[in-house]
Amino acid sequence: MPPRPARSGAGRGGGVVKRGRSLTNAASAQTGGHIDLDDDEEGFYCTNFNMLQNSDEEEDDSDEQWMAATMDQWAEEDEEEEEQEAAATERRKNIIFGAAQIIGTYHLENMGNKNMYRQPKETGYEWVMRTLQHRTQCFNMFRMDREVFDSLHNLLVESYGLKSTRRMTSVESLAMFLWKVGAPQSMRQAENRFVRSMETLHRKFDKVLECLVKLAGDIIHPLDPQFRTPHPRVQNPMFAPFFDNCIGAIDGTHIEVVVPKTDLITHMNRKSTTTQNVLAICDFDLRFTFVVTGWPGSVHDMRVFKPALDKFGSHFPHPPQGKFYVVDSGFSNQPGYLAPYKGTKYHFQEYNQGPPPRGKKQTFNHRHSQIRNAIERCFGVLKNKWRILLHMPSYPPPKQSKIISSCMALHNFIRESKLEDRDFGECDDDEEFIPMVDEPSRLRRRRQRRSRATQSQGQNSRDDHNMNVFRDWIAEGLHSRQ
Repeated sequence: MPPRPARSGAGRGGGVVKRGRSLTNAASAQTGGHIDLDDDEEGFYCTNFNMLQNSDEEEDDSDEQWMAATMDQWAEEDEEEEEQEAAATERRKNIIFGAAQIIGTYHLENMGNKNMYRQPKETGYEWVMRTLQHRTQCFNMFRMDREVFDSLHNLLVESYGLKSTRRMTSVESLAMFLWKVGAPQSMRQAENRFVRSMETLHRKFDKVLECLVKLAGDIIHPLDPQFRTPHPRVQNPMFAPFFDNCIGAIDGTHIEVVVPKTDLITHMNRKSTTTQNVLAICDFDLRFTFVVTGWPGSVHDMRVFKPALDKFGSHFPHPPQGKFYVVDSGFSNQPGYLAPYKGTKYHFQEYNQGPPPRGKKQTFNHRHSQIRNAIERCFGVLKNKWRILLHMPSYPPPKQSKIISSCMALHNFIRESKLEDRDFGECDDDEEFIPMVDEPSRLRRRRQRRSRATQSQGQNSRDDHNMNVFRDWIAEGLHSRQ
């Protein structure tokens, strides 16, 4: 905006006029309001009044020019603002048009050109029902017989919230879960087999998994918390009466898992694979009575065992007074947990394939290994039946832990059904039979060498004296009888 021109009246006699007017006012006040002016004074005042009038006219012309310049400048600014607003509006229109074009193209490619809904010759439900009617195919696909499948399905529906929906029945949902964890199969394979969307399959898998995790909380426990009756296994003449108070076996197993890059080091075990170290307790019916999942593979069994005693409190099946579990040499020999002698040959397979045991320590270790193989057989049946535990998919770590617990719940359910099962039958026919999982021979030899190295580390300083005396008494009794 142009600067407004200054008033010039004060500089061209404005001060004289003001001074003359002041004198006139003063004289008028003294004479009662009447002043007589002579000719000179009258001319003086006329001249100044004319100058003042001319000055006012000049100022009016300057104001008009200033106002006209201001209006012109405002008009130019308005035109510039209108042009900028029009340009911004045009840009917005172009952006909206471009976004609409992208969305329209995406919709056309993904929705407008969709293939027709699949009409398979055999639906997933039809395949499940056909497979259930064939005994061998049912066991191969779902890892259990039809009677066990029906019993498990009814239990999950009645007690654990498994329901049929418009998209998928409860029978098909359970069959899909067992088919995936038994083979294992990927979600893409399940999509092709069951002709369902990926979203439906993921949702149903998670629902069955949730039901089985609840079942695990109710089925993984000792049948008799007081362990009042000795098991027939320990009453065998090979072990009685020295192992009559033995109530089970404890050990850890490594299950391969997929973890984020930030957790690779903590989950790396001695075989340079990422695993979870799963601690488990079993009885001599090959049932799991306690399980702890989630520990990284770099952690030792004792590191998992000690917090389990404190953290789980009443849920941990503590041995009653006078009872004990058998544990391997990685555990200390303490009240309630009987460990073998270190520095002495241990595994019964070594005795079966070589010279018989010599001396009381080898005799004790041989019998101890034979009775502790219950936990090894449990792990063997578990991993051979539910092979997802050998090749875990890339699920979040908590979900992988749930899958491990759910497989153990299925293991116990099949065992408690008292129905014939091919995997358990092999163990029942031969008490020394240990199912072998798919493990490269190189890794198997490395595991055996490290097991022997652990046995040769000597006496554990954490061993309890009374428990060592009890172990010596058993060793002397077994050796003298032999």
